[in-house]
Amino acid sequence: MNLSPTAQATLLLTCYFSKASNENAKPLTNAEWGRFALWLKEKSITPADLLVQDPAPLLQGWFDSRISAERIIELLNRGHSLALAMEKWQRAGLWVVTRSDPEYPRRLKQRLKTDSPPVLFGGGNKDLLNAGGLAVIGSRNASNSDLAFTDEVGAKAAFENIAIVSGGARGVDETAMLGAIRSGGAVIGVMADSLLKAATSSKWRKGLMDGHTVLVSPFYPEAGFSAGNAMARNKYIYCLADSSLVIHSGKKGGTLNGAEENLKKAWVPLWVKQTDDKDAANADLVGKGGHWLEEYGSNFAVADLFNIASRHVEQASLEQADLFSMPEQPGLLDEPEIKAPIEQVQLEAEHTSEEKVLEAEEQGNSSNVTISDSSESKAGPIGFYQLFIEELNRLAQEPIKLEDLIEQTKLHKSQLTDWLKRAEDEGAVKKLNHPVRYKIENNK
Repeated sequence: MNLSPTAQATLLLTCYFSKASNENAKPLTNAEWGRFALWLKEKSITPADLLVQDPAPLLQGWFDSRISAERIIELLNRGHSLALAMEKWQRAGLWVVTRSDPEYPRRLKQRLKTDSPPVLFGGGNKDLLNAGGLAVIGSRNASNSDLAFTDEVGAKAAFENIAIVSGGARGVDETAMLGAIRSGGAVIGVMADSLLKAATSSKWRKGLMDGHTVLVSPFYPEAGFSAGNAMARNKYIYCLADSSLVIHSGKKGGTLNGAEENLKKAWVPLWVKQTDDKDAANADLVGKGGHWLEEYGSNFAVADLFNIASRHVEQASLEQADLFSMPEQPGLLDEPEIKAPIEQVQLEAEHTSEEKVLEAEEQGNSSNVTISDSSESKAGPIGFYQLFIEELNRLAQEPIKLEDLIEQTKLHKSQLTDWLKRAEDEGAVKKLNHPVRYKIENNK
């Protein structure tokens, strides 16, 4: 595997190459890597410089209570371990993509910024990483009727040339993916553990061999199951897709947590299958902003879940309705055709310190990387959050209470407080205390 110096440095600093207990220095977490990469950017140092030069002089002036220069140097000195691991993984058909590579999923960068994993391990067709598609999520112990419905969704997605994005776990995940593979459809599997084993499994062989499947993981390819990793990968499933469908959610667990996080962050629309199971949390998710999936019978089309201007979304979650019908924004829903929901909910790219971290990595590979996401995003349609800010400019010229904002915008409280916090962090709104009120910052 021909790795660029930037990719090598990123791997050395952020990845395990053997069981975690055997590693002397702990690799940097996403947050730690983000802080360090930003510092490198500010010092005009690329990750590759740390390999081609003596890193000690370059690290002069680096101070962090959790990331010592000694730790960084020790991680960089694992070249032999990296070479052995890469040879083993390559023999099994695995590859590596870093944030500096053009194949890296642009949706992860756009939605997660520096929380996107610096390295992705994978097997299969890399091109599918940017295919988008429908995320299908649900319980490991779903009912037979739910699994039959899930299999139908996978097959229909294949027929409609829409990729299925899921987590590869037993139950709903596996059923959706195999349903699509059997029908020749595209599949993106985000694995929480055992990627190396999965890449050589007969279960996924057909899809991997015919180029219609990619299995990917941000975790050590030989890692065993970890509840923490399983929870952490949920956001990657949503963020690699353009829309999502929850088949069945329990009252607690990964399906519920992942769906709630997606609703809070507004990554992609969330559809929820109707169920008679009184122990399911499906109705709870709709109450928090999800949309009921109507029973289409033989007319069911997966593509219906991708058109946010369709009649199925207009009545769901009234919190969005008033924003879309604002008189200040004429014609927002007058487009003759909306092909991809990601373009509608995409937040306009902002040149923040987080993006500088990504730039630092990309510049380290500038000779063979072309990134156009920023210009693409700026040309795209306005998103939900921007609509909220426009409405806030009208409502919060004078200090306004949270309860009054809820009444005026018809937003769910959790969604409103999340967007208010973001607006406050961006300096667009000021939070006043005693009592708590919000006022737009007109100088922004």
